[in-house]
Amino acid sequence: MTSLLIILGIVVIVGIFLGSVFNRFAKNRNFVNDGWSNIDVALKRRYDLIPNLVETVKGYAKHEKSTLEAVINARNAAMQVPKGDINSQIKAENQLQQSLRSIFALGEAYPDLKANANYLDLQSKLNEIEENLERSRRYYNGTVRENNTYGESFPGVLFAGMFKYQHFDFFEADQASRQNVKVDFS
Repeated sequence: MTSLLIILGIVVIVGIFLGSVFNRFAKNRNFVNDGWSNIDVALKRRYDLIPNLVETVKGYAKHEKSTLEAVINARNAAMQVPKGDINSQIKAENQLQQSLRSIFALGEAYPDLKANANYLDLQSKLNEIEENLERSRRYYNGTVRENNTYGESFPGVLFAGMFKYQHFDFFEADQASRQNVKVDFS
């Protein structure tokens, strides 16, 4: 009878341990998804603002059509990434960020555009969105770090396959977006 109680005790302890590991995987995944949803809201605001910004710049920089088209194409590509594919979304957003930087470089090259109230308002709104995005990115990256660390360390690594652990990429600037934008009007 005592051996049965010992076996039952071990089964209960193992069950509690496995439940705890499973719950931690679920909690980490939910925190990552919550962090990404905050980013998603800021991205949608950015997507809505970009066409207005492009239209404002068009009136002042008519011969910069390729720059404006690149921004619209990057925006459309980012919007078409399948929902839930966070890692692909991060890559598309880095491309969009790079093309947006070229629009602000145009603002520096056209004094009339830089003085336009509508352009300044749109630029201010975009800066606010970018600040919100940066805060959301920090939170998201923190949750990704926690998730990935647990899934790749003991005891999580032992049960990662069983509990469908998912590795997430950090949302950080790619190498191309760290370069200065070069605008040449010659």
